[in-house]
Amino acid sequence: MLEFFDDDPLFQMFTDRAIALVARGAAEMGECSATARRIEPGDRDGWYGQWTALARRLAETAGESAAAGRWTSAADGYQRAATYFRTAYQPLFGEPVDPRLTEAFDLESDCFGSFAALAPQPVEAVEIPFEGTTLPGHLCLPADADPAGPPLPTVVSVNGYDSNVHEAYAMHAVPAVRRGYACLLVDGPGQGSVLIRQGLRLRPDWETVLRPVIDYAAGRSEVDAGRIAVMGMSLGGFLAPRGVSGDGRVAALIADPGMWDLLAGMGLPPDVMDRLPDVDPDELSALVAPAAESPMGRWRLVQRGLWTHGVQSLGAYIIELSRYTLSDVAGRIACPALVVANESDPLSAHAQLLHDAVAGPKALVRLGGEDGAFGHCQIWNRSVFDRCAFDWLDGILSPESAA
Repeated sequence: MLEFFDDDPLFQMFTDRAIALVARGAAEMGECSATARRIEPGDRDGWYGQWTALARRLAETAGESAAAGRWTSAADGYQRAATYFRTAYQPLFGEPVDPRLTEAFDLESDCFGSFAALAPQPVEAVEIPFEGTTLPGHLCLPADADPAGPPLPTVVSVNGYDSNVHEAYAMHAVPAVRRGYACLLVDGPGQGSVLIRQGLRLRPDWETVLRPVIDYAAGRSEVDAGRIAVMGMSLGGFLAPRGVSGDGRVAALIADPGMWDLLAGMGLPPDVMDRLPDVDPDELSALVAPAAESPMGRWRLVQRGLWTHGVQSLGAYIIELSRYTLSDVAGRIACPALVVANESDPLSAHAQLLHDAVAGPKALVRLGGEDGAFGHCQIWNRSVFDRCAFDWLDGILSPESAA
């Protein structure tokens, strides 16, 4: 881990997320390092200005490369610019929504769209029907995919609290298509443009969200409807298991990390937990307020939490989180499941509970250790996760296994 912000763990976390994408071609170490070193801890305006300046330079040079027919250089530049626009607005989460956030998100989306048009493998923008509107996504295919060939095993990606399909492309689609899988990326309520542009908030019943996504995937000729896996990262480690519960069409589940009821790790007094959701929000706000005093706590609980869930107080946020449960549905997960735990990731503290509750065939893998696969979602060595996850999937979804 490279330390740029010794006294600002929030800025350090956002920098780490950008650096984690270097191996996927979506960032460069030198660009991240030079930019981070120009920013003072806690200076959100300076943060936004420096990362957007970098992103604009890259977008401009990518446009010049495209105009000259240098498609590979253009694609590389656009992909990195998308990452840096996203990095720029992350500290600005919250309501009222900062207009700089929406501007940077639109520029991120434009750059990713330009990258997708030039990518060496198909990256098709899609819209999935959902409750009178649509959910945006991308269907990604291997470079050598044959339109007339057999349908492909497919990974449906479920991202997290503050991620979106552009980041999920680097985390899930890149390793998937390299291994011959199709990958369907989608933002659901509370994620990406569905939150920022459509105003739809996060919801606990992800089975309702995932059902039309699986419908869409199964209807694509490129997708083998009998070999669809769902892979969740970050909060997706809760949403993906919730989504596949009771859906017999899903052939495999990967939860990275394996999560449980979202209030299980909040440390609330047992008597308060017993009374939820019938607890005065003011009582809950007083209990949780100390956790929101640090910049990291404020960003997670107040800026991200209240905005994403569409609530107005910390107490209302806790009551809302009490609806996010896996304990009542995990026993309905009948497909093979791989549950991931990481020794340095507190969000995987209850991975064993999820593993034990799953009804179907299951495996629990613990990462970290000598391979350096540390951090939330193994950001310091995603290759270790990729090997574990996709080697396991190969065994589950191979034609021989299906037979």
